[in-house]
Amino acid sequence: MNRFENRHTFISVIETGSISGAADRLGVAKSVVSRRLKELETHLGAAVFHRTIRQMTLTETGRTFYHQSLRILDDLFEAEHAVSEAHGTLKVALLLSFGLMHLGPAIHEFLQIHPRIEFDLDFNDRQVDLMAEGFDLAVRIAKLAASNLIARRIAVIEAVICASPAYLECKGMPTSVNDLINHQCLAYNLLRDYNHWHLYGADKN
Repeated sequence: MNRFENRHTFISVIETGSISGAADRLGVAKSVVSRRLKELETHLGAAVFHRTIRQMTLTETGRTFYHQSLRILDDLFEAEHAVSEAHGTLKVALLLSFGLMHLGPAIHEFLQIHPRIEFDLDFNDRQVDLMAEGFDLAVRIAKLAASNLIARRIAVIEAVICASPAYLECKGMPTSVNDLINHQCLAYNLLRDYNHWHLYGADKN
């Protein structure tokens, strides 16, 4: 699955107003557009369109994903323009899990357009000093400390509390906040500043 291709197809459907319009714009069959949308929704785990016989409208998930996609594509186009015909090495620091999961396809496509650029990728979970260590760019999940660095948010990451069926079968399903005291928890230490849980009921209290 090409996530950037599916993202571009999704945007084309919105901008043209239909699957057939997106197919004409992209020069592919309507079945290809439908397949890409299905792959996208499977990846997101939620529908991006409300579909009726006469029209397609965005779901709340689709609306959020659309605005984030526009920002990401704008950043990508801006980066491509900035380094057009450029050559050299970009030293980039990436969180191991995030980098391996999300940035591989983007870097691959970038290199297809700019073959004279080389990447020096440092996959690590520590907070690097960009200036002292000579990094050109870092992708981080964190709040930005006061500095002279230029930063841009590319996405919002949501954390959820979850458990495997096997664990719940063994330990039981918690029914209240107090039940969590008797349960085991695995927390991501890199994000320890965010490991304070704020739990709300249906009334948001």
